[in-house]
Amino acid sequence: MSRHITSAISQTFGKFANREFSRPVQNFINNGYVKLMGLDMSEFNSPESYRSLNALFTRSLSKDRVFSKDAQDFISPCDSWISECGELDKEYALQIKGMSYTCDDFIGSEFTQDEKNLVHNGTFVNFYLSPKDYHRYHIPCDLKVLKAVHVPGKFYPVNVPSLNKRVNLFIENERVVMLCETESKQRFYMILVSALNVGVMQVSFEPNIKTNINAESSTSFSYENLELKKGDDFGCFEMGSTIVILAEKDFFELHVEMGDNVKYGDTIAKVK
Repeated sequence: MSRHITSAISQTFGKFANREFSRPVQNFINNGYVKLMGLDMSEFNSPESYRSLNALFTRSLSKDRVFSKDAQDFISPCDSWISECGELDKEYALQIKGMSYTCDDFIGSEFTQDEKNLVHNGTFVNFYLSPKDYHRYHIPCDLKVLKAVHVPGKFYPVNVPSLNKRVNLFIENERVVMLCETESKQRFYMILVSALNVGVMQVSFEPNIKTNINAESSTSFSYENLELKKGDDFGCFEMGSTIVILAEKDFFELHVEMGDNVKYGDTIAKVK
């Protein structure tokens, strides 16, 4: 499969973002990025402490955030803007207002139809991470990961103008699809969607997932006892992107609306 132009651009930018320049030059780049994008660095180390732009972008919190330990409280996996959320119309979810896509195609061919049917008429939430956001992602509730699938694809931007003009953007872009199960046996998908610039999605529990490497087909990984706890850091986006949650019907009651800004650790839903 020939490399799409968005992949080439992302790989080229990735080389720049990962390069460690001399300290004065790197400080200039880092501080310029912080000012240009309006990063709030109050929860992180100083911009000068990061040896590359990508290290700054994938920065970890300097102090853990406090979040509800109540098992019924489902927390946001990331800092983001809710670009869309609500109830699925059978297998259809909204990419953005007026632009729908099929969850079956989004979830992909490595899952059975029964596994896809789990979320029909369920609930969805789209979390858009802008370039100024904290870009690590965390586990939203105690769960098991049953399956993770890397679906190669393109790297179109996932900002609002792109969402409004490109039909099936989420389905065309590269993604990592995770089927998760709670302690009460309820299931949902957490899907990492890549975007332009670098295009790498780190998944710490599965080092064999390598994104933006010109893969020709999907790769699937199944697990029997992969348990993760609420708040666990399981990786990051290298540059901006989106997380989509697709949940079973009556799994939870949303406490957020389209247009809300959320932080990792905020309670966004109540598990029923």
